Amino acid sequence: MDDSSENESALDIVVIPRTRDLGDNFEVRRALPTIERRMVGPFVFFDEMGPHTFAPGRGLDVRPHPHIGLATVTYLFDGEILHRDSLGTVQAIQPGEVNWMTAGRGIVHSERTAPEIRQHESTLSGLQCWVALPKQHEEMAPSFVHIGAGELPVEEGEGVSAKIIAGSFFGRRSPVPTLSDLFYVDVQLQPGASVVVPPEYGEQAVYVVSGSVDLGRDGRFDAGQLLVLKPGKSVTLSGVGAGARVMLLGGEPMDGPRAIIWNFVASSAERLEQAKEDWRLQRFPAIPGETEFIPLPELPGRPVFYP
Repeated sequence: MDDSSENESALDIVVIPRTRDLGDNFEVRRALPTIERRMVGPFVFFDEMGPHTFAPGRGLDVRPHPHIGLATVTYLFDGEILHRDSLGTVQAIQPGEVNWMTAGRGIVHSERTAPEIRQHESTLSGLQCWVALPKQHEEMAPSFVHIGAGELPVEEGEGVSAKIIAGSFFGRRSPVPTLSDLFYVDVQLQPGASVVVPPEYGEQAVYVVSGSVDLGRDGRFDAGQLLVLKPGKSVTLSGVGAGARVMLLGGEPMDGPRAIIWNFVASSAERLEQAKEDWRLQRFPAIPGETEFIPLPELPGRPVFYP
């Protein structure tokens, strides 16, 4: 039975993402981390990019930059990004596919619009998340996995389509090689269709990508909101108006506090300081064929750890 039919609210908090303009009116909305909520399961970072239209000759140019202690998860709704990394990987990602890059002890990557796509007007929208690695895997060797759209399991029925991007949910498991108990699901709801989100993990959230969803007694929520659910509570999501697209995400609580400084995630302040110094002195491995890089910015002297 759906617990959300009871009198008690299924919602813990609602996060309204901060919006940043990265230039050329290309906007990014950051739902995690925020003051209201730092993590949901192992998800420590959640960005929505676009939708944006690039004029001919323009495109995305995220220069080489480093990561430690996390896995980046890139998932597009529209457009294409060319990923390059210090392992020698060169991989274009298109809508419905998954780029899962495990930084471990250190990796460098860039994300750009390919030259052939810049020859004409192009669009881009999608999500990028960071998943903190368990302590035992923070210093593992870096790796990269690309999973095609056709390899991801999909549950369909009664106006609902749910693609399991990573982890396990609705009785299905993604082939993405995760290192912790988590779930990440792309759900599309036709007008009037509903789906029950069961309490399968200790921490769960819903991000409304497009359209609007109705949560019964908790009300209606529009695109661009992160709905963090109470532990142990299920919730029924109903598509209203033209329907909705939502991302379900979360997992079990992390095995201890984490801190984020710039592009680094770690469970110790010493490790973060070492990563900053290593990038400052260019000790990280280089991306074959790339000479640009993003310099280390001015950073706070003391990291803030949060559960």
